[in-house]
Amino acid sequence: MRGADARRWLHDLVTADIEGLPDRRTLRSLILTPTGRIRADFHVARVDGSYLLLQSPDQPEPVDAILAPYVLSSDVEMEDRAARTTVIAVLGGGATEDGDAVVLSPSILGHGRDLVVSAGEPAARVRAHLRAVGLVEAGAEDLEIWRIRRGIARMGADFDAGALPAEAGLEDVIDFTKGCFLGQESVSKVRNLGHPRHVLRHVRSRSPIARGAPVVSGDVVVGEVTSSADGLDGTDAIVRVRWDATSKPLGTRDAPLSLQHEQ
Repeated sequence: MRGADARRWLHDLVTADIEGLPDRRTLRSLILTPTGRIRADFHVARVDGSYLLLQSPDQPEPVDAILAPYVLSSDVEMEDRAARTTVIAVLGGGATEDGDAVVLSPSILGHGRDLVVSAGEPAARVRAHLRAVGLVEAGAEDLEIWRIRRGIARMGADFDAGALPAEAGLEDVIDFTKGCFLGQESVSKVRNLGHPRHVLRHVRSRSPIARGAPVVSGDVVVGEVTSSADGLDGTDAIVRVRWDATSKPLGTRDAPLSLQHEQ
């Protein structure tokens, strides 16, 4: 995304502080409906005065399709580069600086750096370079375990389009000091005057936990497991529970759950 109006235009639409974003830095952000519900969860990066919007391809609405109707007479140009670009997350070790890739930090995975490179041969060269310096390529299952162990909520797994940011544990990606953005009034009301019906919590159990398993408080079902990752020292999970149960002891039918940290 580029154009003379791109910074101010994007800043006025999404939840993150785009105007204060330094070059080569990324921020997680949301696009909300006018009633404050999530339409897209993505990362935005500033690169030499332009902006890259990085979004998981499995979300129901592409970011550019959501934003396009708001361009109107603004000097903003959007280009879909998904088919021509590869994003490689580097979670440890050094990132290549050989000119093939644009290096962004922090990574969209919440740690490390991202390398944005042209698809095809340039991406293959970068992967070969990273393997040559001793890094190991992770698969989709490894990345899902990484995410769950850090309690990072994912659209489609832990919350759906239409959820409130407070339900998804994503109020921290909203800059409440910057003024107007799509859905600003509605999310401020939830934050200041009420609470969501359900919330996400990152928990751990000494026993295996299945995705979809009921979460109980005493004998009452108060939620369900939305994501789980078994490990040698127990199982990490993200659970969706009723607001009135958040201060109560939680468990599954087989084992208690310990709260790891707030979403």
